[in-house]
Amino acid sequence: MNLTKTPHKKQPIGVFDSGIGGLTVANAINRYLPNEEIIYFGDTAHLPYGDKSADAIRYYCLKIVKFLLERDCKMIVIACNSASSAAYDTLVDFFPGEAIFVNVVDPLVTGVIEKSYKKIGIIATKATIRSDVYQRKLREQQSNLEVAALETPLLVPMIEEGYFDNNISQVIIENYLSNEQFKGIEALLLACTHYPLIRSDIEDYLGKAVDVLDSTLFTVRDIENKLRKRDLLNDHKEKDHQFYVSDFTQSFEETTRLFYNEHLQLDHYSIW
Repeated sequence: MNLTKTPHKKQPIGVFDSGIGGLTVANAINRYLPNEEIIYFGDTAHLPYGDKSADAIRYYCLKIVKFLLERDCKMIVIACNSASSAAYDTLVDFFPGEAIFVNVVDPLVTGVIEKSYKKIGIIATKATIRSDVYQRKLREQQSNLEVAALETPLLVPMIEEGYFDNNISQVIIENYLSNEQFKGIEALLLACTHYPLIRSDIEDYLGKAVDVLDSTLFTVRDIENKLRKRDLLNDHKEKDHQFYVSDFTQSFEETTRLFYNEHLQLDHYSIW
């Protein structure tokens, strides 16, 4: 990707998601690239994106990226699988050379291909599964890979409401993972940035014979590589991270602590 603007190291990284699931990615950036400043936007007014049309998702993403670019971000991280699958190409085309764009699909696909599995499972929102983006990209790189993909629409609202690590969440997770098509999988892809929060429950159910993979660390590796290649890794963070949401409730602010290791000050900013 050729940039028409001349970026510099001190510019922030913009990260966005339909809600607060993308905070798992922001948290990983903060942990592994501590010198980078983050501006996060959670479109909580429209969550979850998983049950929205592709056109609606693209419209939301265009508005959010404009907001982040106005704040001088050198990189935009689409920390949402539904948005990555529906809007990544549109955003790159609509904002040519404005910033470096990173999605959470391609890094995970690359990580899976490196392991040469024979059969894998994928769980994600309706929008991600129906886009066929994971299935298509995986088969393009490994034609003999067997892929079992399942829509799991109850998981995002369950997690957003804090219903996990309990009997309710275990019943829902087991109901999904007991699906016959997952028989014989060697790995399960958590193709939603919310799902790392229920990773332990999933691992307990599947057992050690099945690898459980999510996009978080693969995405941070991709972010670091792209910034290093352009000599844009910040060597000293001067400003605090900023966190915005398009809708706000007190209970929602409390829920953010599940996704991010620190207490966050959320600023309500409506771009609609």
